[in-house]
Amino acid sequence: MRVTQSMLANNMLKHLSASYANLGKYQEQLSTGKKINRPSDDPVVAMKGIAYRTNLTEVEQFKRNFSEAYNWIENSDAALDKATQALQRIRELVVQASNDTYEATQRQAISQEIKQLTDQLVMIANTKVGDKYIFNGTNTLEPPVQMNGTSITTSDNAEEVKIELAKGIYIGVNVDPTKVFHYDASQKGKGLFSDLQSLANDLDNPAKTGKDINEYLGYIDQHITNLLGVRAELGARMNRIELMEDRIDSQQVIAEKMLADNEDVDMEKVITDLKTQESVHRAALAVGARIIQPTLVDFLR
Repeated sequence: MRVTQSMLANNMLKHLSASYANLGKYQEQLSTGKKINRPSDDPVVAMKGIAYRTNLTEVEQFKRNFSEAYNWIENSDAALDKATQALQRIRELVVQASNDTYEATQRQAISQEIKQLTDQLVMIANTKVGDKYIFNGTNTLEPPVQMNGTSITTSDNAEEVKIELAKGIYIGVNVDPTKVFHYDASQKGKGLFSDLQSLANDLDNPAKTGKDINEYLGYIDQHITNLLGVRAELGARMNRIELMEDRIDSQQVIAEKMLADNEDVDMEKVITDLKTQESVHRAALAVGARIIQPTLVDFLR
């Protein structure tokens, strides 16, 4: 086969072009820190990267959901703590008022304080986190307790507010208001606010004796017990959420490692490959300089 000068020159240029392409690839990998910068570089790596990135995105969303769950639970527990303190103060007042040595004016003064504490409990029941009422089940846009003069109306929405904290796992983050405030006001001991209103009315009634007032101690104790029970349940949920968060944190570390192993370059290897390619490229240029020698035409000018 006859080898001509043009064939040598064309082959040289082709190999030089491939050498430049390799140099460009290594330089791009060093500048971006990624093995591939477009799917055509390695379709398999690209497909795996999509799957790993989707998994990491889900984990990051779950971590944001944990913040929302903590927000609900911590605010609920803080509100119930204040409610417990208010009820304990009401209990102290009932103990005082059940003493028959108290006069009507003294019981009326106690009644006034109980009314103020009742208003405080209404405010606690209508606690908002952001723009959501946390004690009205899934109906977070309306207050669960409304006061119209001396009348108190309450909601009975006990539907659970659930947040997805892991793949397919939804955890309730709200408190069942019917367990906390006992919205059924049909009889004594069944409705917190109705009991408090009845207590204030009996304290204002001079005909009522200490024995009549003492009956409310059992009702108040039951409401305090209900609050403590709900807070204990809330604490148990908090412990579970913390365990789930630890697991999600571990999943995030694993997902980030898998993504990095799939896409990130080994800097030491790429630098070594780049230096090697530079040496090869310089050798190719040196060979090309020898191939492009003066021809006979250059001497016939």
